Amino acid sequence: MGIYDAIGGAAAVRAAVDDFYVRVTADPQLNGYFTDRDLDRLKAHQRAFIAGAVGGPEIYRGRDMAAAHAGLAITDAHFDRVVDHLVATLEDLGVPEETIAEIGGTLAPLRASIVDVPASA
Repeated sequence: MGIYDAIGGAAAVRAAVDDFYVRVTADPQLNGYFTDRDLDRLKAHQRAFIAGAVGGPEIYRGRDMAAAHAGLAITDAHFDRVVDHLVATLEDLGVPEETIAEIGGTLAPLRASIVDVPASA
C-alpha cells in the first residue's frame, strides 16, 4: 500500500491541507506570505501537489516550485516552520511517524527550489 492510500486518500489530503493552512496563516512569521492570496486556489494546488507527491492519482498542474516561490524571500527558517506545521498537522491527523518521515523525504528536496534567501542573509 502506498502513502496516499495509507493516510486515507483524497479525504485525508483535503483534511491535512485545510488544517495546514489554518496553521500557516495563523503563524505570525508566515502569514504575510498569504495576505491577499486566493487561499482556495492555493489549497487546490497544494492538494494536487501533495496527493501526487505521495502516490495519489491527482496531477499537479501548477507552476514548478522555483517559479511559484520566486521573489517571495523565503528563508530556510521559513521553510522549516512550514515543515513543522505540516508535521504537526499529520501527527494530529494520526498519520504514523514512519509515514510522516516518508512524506518528509519526498518533500525535503524541494527546499532548494523554494528557499531564495541565502543562509548568510
